[in-house]
Amino acid sequence: MMQLGIRLHDIAPGTIEERLAIAEEQGFACGHLALTKMLKDYPGNQALTPGFAMYLRKLFARYRLDVAVLGNYKNLANPDPAQLAAIQQGYYENIRFAAMLGAGVVGTETGAPNVDYIEDTPESKTEAALGTFIHNLRPVVACAERFGVILAIEPVCRHIVYDSQRALAVLRAIDSPNLQIILDPVNLLGPHNVDRRDEVIRQAIEDLGDYVAVVHLKDFQRGADGKLRSVACGQGEMDYTDILRFIKTRKPYIHATLENTTPDNAEATRTFIQQQYDAL
Repeated sequence: MMQLGIRLHDIAPGTIEERLAIAEEQGFACGHLALTKMLKDYPGNQALTPGFAMYLRKLFARYRLDVAVLGNYKNLANPDPAQLAAIQQGYYENIRFAAMLGAGVVGTETGAPNVDYIEDTPESKTEAALGTFIHNLRPVVACAERFGVILAIEPVCRHIVYDSQRALAVLRAIDSPNLQIILDPVNLLGPHNVDRRDEVIRQAIEDLGDYVAVVHLKDFQRGADGKLRSVACGQGEMDYTDILRFIKTRKPYIHATLENTTPDNAEATRTFIQQQYDAL
């Protein structure tokens, strides 16, 4: 069995309580929590107090939901020293908060070697960029170890960690049980490899399967320009057989959160994926 969840900011706008009530009503078991996207006038990391963490913990328990992911998707390859220091400090604050909140993982992508977080640049593909990311990630993982929190990186084909082999190199370089993987199969796909997507996804499972802590589920459509557009599961070309079989055979009760849903299709998307899983 998998525990299906939803990005809470994809639920109809409302208070945290209202969104959690909807998530429970729609049959979800967990949520991806991105506070900057959930709360209007969010005051920043100064809000990450023990009291707020304990309030949220009780609130999620009331609606029988886990916090699958506490999102903190910042650029750890930012080349500006002052900006990088602030970004790393933000990770430390989110990791401390996750420990009090009881979040499954603190989730992050792997950035780009520029201050504007411009994706899919030639510089992102270099060994130098990978080395920079690993260097900047080390103290963040060390903080996660001190607090007993899992930090999970999410490979994305447009970022520094653009495939499963690159992700495996990071895992081996850091060599920490507190560094794991959020596996989003669609994020590994682009115009360059979409026609061999089954091979890409199977390779990712082979390389990273032991390290996968959370799975993200979505679909994709191809635009007239050849670029891929992310959509809710069942609305595009994805075949979920391999990823769902991986979950069923190797990752019982894993948090698997839906992405790119809308308030109108979230419940139907959950039902679609559950039916795909049950049919295996």
